[in-house]
Amino acid sequence: MTDLLLIRHGETDWNRELRFQGQVDVPLNATGHEQARRVAERLAGETVHHLYASDLLRTRQTAEPVRQQLVLTGANDVALRERNFGRVDGMRVDDIKGQYPDAWAQWVRFHEDFSFDGGESTRQFHARVMDAIRRLVAAHPQQTLLVVTHGGVLDMIYRSARALPLSGPRTCSIPNGGLSHLRFSGDVMDIIDWADTRHLAGLPPQPVYDQTRVAVAAPASIGPV
Repeated sequence: MTDLLLIRHGETDWNRELRFQGQVDVPLNATGHEQARRVAERLAGETVHHLYASDLLRTRQTAEPVRQQLVLTGANDVALRERNFGRVDGMRVDDIKGQYPDAWAQWVRFHEDFSFDGGESTRQFHARVMDAIRRLVAAHPQQTLLVVTHGGVLDMIYRSARALPLSGPRTCSIPNGGLSHLRFSGDVMDIIDWADTRHLAGLPPQPVYDQTRVAVAAPASIGPV
């Protein structure tokens, strides 16, 4: 049995601007740093054996207060990066709609084999994420791991845990600075807790990423990952 404590990185200015951050190396904003500090306070006293984070700056900055609080040696793993959105990485939603309307129309169908030019499909992304997670779990039996990563990565993990299809919009909440807990027993993956934000009480409302509001027939705004 291996336990995973999963944290989505803190907020960035690009979250506020409704951009597809993807693999662009964006730093946390002031709210994001406060979220990271509160995550560290929340985890004080927890038994954690190893810390892993995506190698992108926003996850490393989120992981650092926790690393110091729990006195851990952190490791960065490129396989925990956000999805690669190719040519639209870093773009605002409205700009994508205007410059690449055909690609946007394909995106809002949420088909598992669609990818923006130069990017990953959901199927490819899911395979990368779950290969990384299973690798970490296999390397640390009977231990607790802390993984700091991205919204898209957590969506892939959630779909696997709930046996949900890869096609279709995201159906779970994945807030910046949220804490989730998964338990692996062999090939069985159980969600113990998901998207806990009690430690973030009193902070400004977060940008909402709701793919279920996007309709092919009537395109609407969609938040970034």
